[in-house]
Amino acid sequence: MKSLCPLAGVLLSAFLTAASAEGYDLVIRGGRVADGTGNPAYFADVAVKDGRIAAIGRIHGEAQEIIDAKGCIVAPGFIDVHAHGDDIEDLPLAENFVRMGVTTIVNGNCGGSTANVAEHFKKLEAVRVSVNVATLIGHNTVRSRAMGGSFMRPPTDQELERMRAHVEQAMRDGAVGLATGLIYLPGTFAKTEEIIELAKVAAKHDGLYASHLRSEGTGIFKALEELFRIAREAGIRAEISHIKLSGKSAWGQTEKVLAMIDAARAEGLDLTQDQYLYPASSTGISSRLPDWAREGGSKDFLARYNDPAQHAKMVADMKQSLQSSRHDDFSYVSIASYRYDKSLNGLNVKEAAMKTRGADTIEDQIELMLEMHKNGGASAVFHSMNEDDLRRYLLHPNTMIAADSGVRAFGEGVPHPRGYGNNARALARYVRELRLIRLEDMVRKMTSLPATAFRLRERGELRPGYWADIAVFDAEKVQDHATFKEPHQYATGFKAVLVNGVVVVRDDQHTKARPGRPLRHRPSPGP
Repeated sequence: MKSLCPLAGVLLSAFLTAASAEGYDLVIRGGRVADGTGNPAYFADVAVKDGRIAAIGRIHGEAQEIIDAKGCIVAPGFIDVHAHGDDIEDLPLAENFVRMGVTTIVNGNCGGSTANVAEHFKKLEAVRVSVNVATLIGHNTVRSRAMGGSFMRPPTDQELERMRAHVEQAMRDGAVGLATGLIYLPGTFAKTEEIIELAKVAAKHDGLYASHLRSEGTGIFKALEELFRIAREAGIRAEISHIKLSGKSAWGQTEKVLAMIDAARAEGLDLTQDQYLYPASSTGISSRLPDWAREGGSKDFLARYNDPAQHAKMVADMKQSLQSSRHDDFSYVSIASYRYDKSLNGLNVKEAAMKTRGADTIEDQIELMLEMHKNGGASAVFHSMNEDDLRRYLLHPNTMIAADSGVRAFGEGVPHPRGYGNNARALARYVRELRLIRLEDMVRKMTSLPATAFRLRERGELRPGYWADIAVFDAEKVQDHATFKEPHQYATGFKAVLVNGVVVVRDDQHTKARPGRPLRHRPSPGP
């Protein structure tokens, strides 16, 4: 028998049912079980056999491995339903995720996904990865394939039928639903009716509709009405991706947003939302350019860029957008990864304009962003959110925790810290330090709530018969370390993380095990 640390005896509550003596692969002994439901944590052992939870209670049987969880919380592995790890086959250890307790990720968000779900899952099975992987089918991917590019027009009847067929095949192959990114090309050009037609296909398979809304600023109320209409007319569950209020002009309206969502739920719509716990977002810097300027792809953009009149209109539109957001300049935008000139990584746009152009006027900042788009684009961090709004969203019972991150290559660029710290930050800052929320409720937001919303069956709770995706952490020591200046720092405080019964993290170190598997969605009448 090997042991992670010496055995520790524990007192178990009398109401726990004693497990019958038998051999187990692994027993987690002496921890406090936060089972994912939000119910109060209790002392118990957890036994694992053949990848599943075999028993919870006073465990008498022998085990090949013992994990001493004295002083630790034993929780379901965390489920991140808003990931961008579509390239996980290139980084199969998914170290930034598993080292903060994440055992399942859902990819394909914001409209961009693998085009062939079946082939993607086959590759994952061949490569073998450290986390479980589910995926949505992305509307932007489907639209661009059906229409042959990014165009500011509705699809023809034939193109729409190709889109329907693509979504149908993806759902048959195991996608958990349809995702849109309505600020990104080509999704930004899609009318609501187009999305409803595709959402109906996903709904037929008990899929979900996840949306990066058309606006997360002052236009959020109109954007929410669109989401409600899609959910209502397609008869589909809906997820609001990374809910936020972006831009100073939108701050302080959280209660109104939540009241709208609650009213729609009272009407009968099945709605949830996810968020990351940082007052800054991250996406392509090109998102600050006008939609019309980006239509058709790089060749068409270059023609407009080189046309004096259209170039001037781009600058004017970007000035107007900045003014509407009530930011003074673009210093709130930090460059995360710009392959054309890596020396700019980590600088904000105002600093980068001074470095590259010798001036940092608004015009110089805009010209730099246009040039960056021309040179292939860049990812950026946008410090445009408010901590008070973030906390109000967090406290809503239907808000789950998701990092909105890809699988990180350690040391590459200056990405958003959420990809390394989000789940640990939830436990360290908002549970332990601020005492804003009970630990059991936070665990629920990272486990059973997302499992239910995305129909990830037999996961998200510690229950006999469920898959043994488990996070063991010290609630007094768990900590995020990643910062905006130094994001490549792993979370700590995790005694062990198990995926399908296999230890992938032991004492904050990756074991290099790769027991993750594709999670193919299969429809059923209920969660």
